[in-house]
Amino acid sequence: MAGRRIDQELPGRQGRLLFAYLAVNRDRVASRDELTEALWPRGLPSAPDLALSALLSKLRRLLPDGALEGRSAIRLELGRHARVDVEAARDGIHRAEALIAARDWYAAIGPTLVAHNISRRRFLPGEGGDWIEELRRELAEIQIRALECTARRSLGMGGPEVALAERTARRLVDLSPYRESGYAVLMEAFERQGNIAEALRVYEGLRGLLREELGAAPSPAVQRVHERLLTHDSVS
Repeated sequence: MAGRRIDQELPGRQGRLLFAYLAVNRDRVASRDELTEALWPRGLPSAPDLALSALLSKLRRLLPDGALEGRSAIRLELGRHARVDVEAARDGIHRAEALIAARDWYAAIGPTLVAHNISRRRFLPGEGGDWIEELRRELAEIQIRALECTARRSLGMGGPEVALAERTARRLVDLSPYRESGYAVLMEAFERQGNIAEALRVYEGLRGLLREELGAAPSPAVQRVHERLLTHDSVS
């Protein structure tokens, strides 16, 4: 705190989990029962309330005065200038998507990188529990959205950035094969590069996958790209 690393001073594995849980939920209070369930998801210790009290006491001694508020309902007060990575990823992706929607390609680079760099790191590696898995799923979704922003921004900037849009779109398709955004960007990237035949192959691959696996058709937005590609193809 206040520029000092405390990760090695936290009271063991449960102390690390307790601090992490309070940090990612710092905008609200958490009951003792909630904290107990978060710390011991696979089975409670013999005296869970005493065990939690001991961890909270150790954490209070480690943190600045007043940082850990409450007794029956606990809240971590880090101050308005504190940075929590999960919060930064959420904020970054929201800002990036807003800037992409406004076609402000260069301004979107910074928040996109923040969201992507945080979301690609595994949250609390080696640990388990419903709340941890939920956050991992959220971060995985943020990573996908950050890749979408990168791909869209690269297309918007054009020129040599189109190659980055293609690589990013391929990554999107690999990570989320049923999400159409990656295919749409990949089709447009090939179109920009004059490779209409490859763009059409991407569409046919998506159409076949959706039909066979989900009994669905590509979205109207993707179909419009396909229709445009057919116009290019007929002209050539």
